[in-house]
Parts: sequence; structure tokens; C-alpha cells
Amino acid sequence: VKLQGSDVRIDLFPRERPVFDCTCLSLGLCDRITVRPMRSTRQRGFQLFVLACIIVPIVTFVMLLLQSQGLAWVPTYVKSNSETDYWKARAKETEARNARLHRDLNALKTTREDDVNMEDVKVNLTHRIPSAGCAKSNSLPKCEVIHIAIVAAGHNASREVASQLIKSILFYRQNPLHFHFISDSAGRIILGNLFRTWRLPGVNRTLYSADPVMEAVSWVPNRHYSGVYGLMKLVLPTVLPKDIMKVIVLDTDVTFASDIAELWMLFKNMKETKAAIGLVENQSDWYLGKIWKNHKPWPAIERGFNTGVMLLDLERMRSMHWSQLWRLVAEKELMTMFSTQLADQDIINSVVREYPSMRYELSCAFNVQLSDHTRSELCYTDDVSDIKIVHWNSPKKTKVHTRHVEYFRNLYLSFQQFDGHLLRRELIGCGNPEKGLQEDTSLSLDDKCYDFRHEAIMTRRTHLFYLPYEYKPTDSPDITLIAQLSVDRLQMIEPLYKHWDGPISLGLYMSDAEAQQFLKYALSSDVISHRRNVGIHIVFKEGDFYPVNYLRNVALGQVRTRFVFLSDIDFLPMYGLYDYLKKVVSMMDMHKKALIVPAFETLRYRLSFPKAKSQVLNMLDQGLLYTF
Repeated sequence: VKLQGSDVRIDLFPRERPVFDCTCLSLGLCDRITVRPMRSTRQRGFQLFVLACIIVPIVTFVMLLLQSQGLAWVPTYVKSNSETDYWKARAKETEARNARLHRDLNALKTTREDDVNMEDVKVNLTHRIPSAGCAKSNSLPKCEVIHIAIVAAGHNASREVASQLIKSILFYRQNPLHFHFISDSAGRIILGNLFRTWRLPGVNRTLYSADPVMEAVSWVPNRHYSGVYGLMKLVLPTVLPKDIMKVIVLDTDVTFASDIAELWMLFKNMKETKAAIGLVENQSDWYLGKIWKNHKPWPAIERGFNTGVMLLDLERMRSMHWSQLWRLVAEKELMTMFSTQLADQDIINSVVREYPSMRYELSCAFNVQLSDHTRSELCYTDDVSDIKIVHWNSPKKTKVHTRHVEYFRNLYLSFQQFDGHLLRRELIGCGNPEKGLQEDTSLSLDDKCYDFRHEAIMTRRTHLFYLPYEYKPTDSPDITLIAQLSVDRLQMIEPLYKHWDGPISLGLYMSDAEAQQFLKYALSSDVISHRRNVGIHIVFKEGDFYPVNYLRNVALGQVRTRFVFLSDIDFLPMYGLYDYLKKVVSMMDMHKKALIVPAFETLRYRLSFPKAKSQVLNMLDQGLLYTF
């Protein structure tokens, strides 16, 4: 490390992968860094052994030769006074140099970040960690808003974003955040309601409809499973407001392991290089054409770049007429490629190849890509302490096989099961876009019924349509069954699905961990996973009481039919009741009317469900059923 004229060498043993810590740069301590691996103790021992085997016989032969000629030689270990004084002077000189170096280090710690020229930093390691990935400073004004753009369309993508991506960002963040979601109608309903009921201090969100810009990308043939929404990142400079100059763009399948401010600070480096897009190198061989025989990928610079994590300088991209730029490049390549294979990533790589000055390469630690055939292990040491962002970019997601997959999977699952209420942290000294945790001053703590009154006004974090939902209106008046339950009544869902063919709206009261257990159960059930006319709405646990009315109101609020059938989760409607009630309401004038359906109960868990009125009367006579 070159420090004000003093040269210091960094020696590392080869058994420990040399990794450069960006803290040195952020403190302003480093001007030019060179890391040289040092021979290990075992290597040096072997070399000394070989050297001794060569030198000792030669010295012995010379001593015997001198002795035979009468010129005996006796080694001496007594140094002259002049030699002793010389080494004392060298020791004092070394101590003085060390003292000066210590003073220089302390002085440099207080040096402003602007005094360090990052362009002069050169890092030579045994594996690739670009120096561009280290920000100048490790601090960011605490009230500077960080803008984040995410394309999240559909029920599954919205659930992925809400269950782990947003949580991982909130867990580490120290700054106000503004999320920009480009989504379809379902995603806007889910994410809009989630943020409204979450009440996160210092967090704002804006929801953009993808419909107005759909035509701008729908002309591009795309074979990627993401469909047309996989191309939406290309139109971000057009969709986002003009007053937003820069934004972090994320895929829905990334998990943060550090403060997002570290990534935001890299815009300072981008501004100096006049780059427009910050990217991490692709860690697979996809763009090298080595995946399979006759594989022909889109053109890219060497290994290409992954677009799961990007920094976009929107101001510069707009000045470069980005909308026309990417379209011209895409039209040119589609003449031979015919369709994209990796959606927006193919087009962005082709643009960067045509205009390499646009790109700014980030450290691979900001996008550790996990799939079966990647070089992601080169981005971190064995203790995985250098990882900033994990990207599950394989179709296998958490089932991918890598060396440290258990660590990454545990990180992923930890955020999924993390209590989202604990992320409501106030940012002291910053104006909060959301009301957050402001209490209702109309309630008195001295009121003996305070807990009950507070429950009445409490807004609980709610995730609507937790599973995919599709409802097709019918010509005749339709009926939706309404019920609410907690995790101890999950076993009633499958029988309810079998007894009621029509639309259902269920309010489930669960913790974050229980919601993940329910998701696993639902996806493994053929009865539940194949139904699309059932709306599952998760109300996350908060407080000491079971909010039965709140749950029922949440389920009622998402009904899309004219009539509803209110029921407790312990009741099973008779087979065919849905079709029978539809006929009844279509024949009657139902204005200001309600139908009362007789209910019966049994003490037996295993009972043959009656299929006709005569069977019900017979079971009543036998004492198997009772009127409710």
C-alpha cells in the first residue's frame, strides 16, 4: 500500500484466498494496492530442506580440504563493536520509520474522501474482484432517499417480493426508501394494500401500470419464462418520473445481505466515469456459447453481464435517447437471433457491446448468482462475509446445488419467516413519508378497555391473494363463500374446496413463519393448488386477540360476486349447495333479503356426509346429528 511515500507490502498465504476489503478505500487509506501471495510455511520448509541438502555437503567438503592443507577454519559468533553499533542504528531507524507510518495512517483516517483518486486504485488478486465495486466513502447522508425499481407482475412475483426481498432490504437499511413497482392489476392491488397496512416509517411506494408501455416491448419475441414483463426494465427511463435521476433496479429473486446504501453509493463512481448502467459480470458460460452443442447466445462482451442487479443513471440514459438506442440494437440482432432467450438481459448486453462506454462494472459481490454452473464461488471467501446480494437466478431457485447452498438457503428462509412487524423502525431525524407507528391520541391509557378499543382501530399487515386467483364472471348471479380461520384449522380447507365448487374468499390469521408453512402445504396439495377461484388473504398476527371481524371484513372486501355465503370454517356445505343457491337467488327478488341455511352438528370426526334430506332426518333420529 503506497502511503505518502512509504511502501508497505501485503503478504498473504495461498491457502487463504486473497480478498481485498473495501473498508480500506472507504476510510481513504489506500492510493494504490498490490497484493502478492507469500510462500506458505510448508513450501518454505521444503525449499530450505533442499537447499540444506545441497549446501551442507559442499561446506563439509571445503572444510575437510582446508584442514588437509593445514588451514583450519573455526566459525565465530562474536561480533565486533562496530558491527553491533551498526545493527543498533538500523533498529532505531526502523522504529522511527514505523512511528512515521503510524502517524501517516492516523492522519489519513481523517482525510476527506475527495482526497483519494479512485481511478488510480489498482487491485491485483488471484481472482477477479473489480476495484470499481468499492465506493469512495462508507457513509451516506442518513436522510438521502434511495430509489428502488422492481418489476413484479402477478400473484407469485408479488408474494416473492413481499416475503423476502423487501424484508432483506428493510432489515439492513439505514436510509429512507422509495419503491417503484411496475406491475399488472393484481400486483398493484397486492403490493398497494401490503404497504398501506404495513405502515413502514421512512418507506414510500409508487405503483405503475405496465399497460401504457406494454406496446413498447410486446413486439420483441421472448422465449424466457418471464414473458413480456421480463422486458419491462428496458422502459424504466420512460416510466419513472423525470425528477428521478438514478435508481437501483432489482429482480424479484434477490436477497440482500448488506445495507442497500453500499450499492447506492457506487453512483458516485459511475458519475466520474460517465457510465449510464452499472452491472455485474455474468457468472455462467451462457454468453460464451458453451452451455450445449450449437448454442448460439446473443452477442455480449466476453462473459456478458447479469441484469438482476443494476444501477441506472436515468438522467444520462435519457440524454442518450435510450428508448431509440435499445430498439435499434434489438431490431438489428433479431434479424439473426429471431427472439430473446434471457429477455431484457440479451438486449442490454448487445447495447453494451455496441457502446461499451455506457457500462460500469460492479463487484461480483453485489450479485452472487446461484445456479448449477456458475463461478459464483470466486466472489466470496469461505466465510461468505464479502457477499452483499444473493441472486437466485436459476429456475431451480433454492433447490440449486452449490458449495455453500445451505448458508444461502438459510438466509433466504430466515427472511421469509422473519416477523415483518419488527421492521417498523423509525428513522430518527428524517421526515417519514408514511405515518408509521404514530399512535391514536384519542385513546387514553388509563381506560380499562384500552386494549379492546385499540384493537378496533388497529390496521394489521395484510397480504391479499396470497395464491394465484382468477375469477370469471357468469351470466347468472354468483355467490362467494366467506370464512376465516387460523393455522389450527388448516385441515378444513381441502374438504371445503370439495364441497363448494364456486368462488371462495378466506381470511387466514397467521405469523410469517406459519404463512410459509401454509404455502408449502398448499403447493403440495392437488386440491388446493389447482383451484384458481379461491382468494387466500393472509392477515399477519399482531396483538393479543383473535380479530374475527377484521378477518371476515378482509375476506368480504375482496369478493367480486353479488352475493356471499357467510360461514364458519368448521361448517361444511352439503354437496351441490352452491348450484342450488344460485338457482334460488336467480328466481327470487333478493332486494334486502337474506337466506337462512339450516345447520347441524355432530360429535363424530368420521361421518358419512348426508346427500339427501331423508338421510339427515334418519341421522337425527339415530342421534348422529344435532340441530345447531
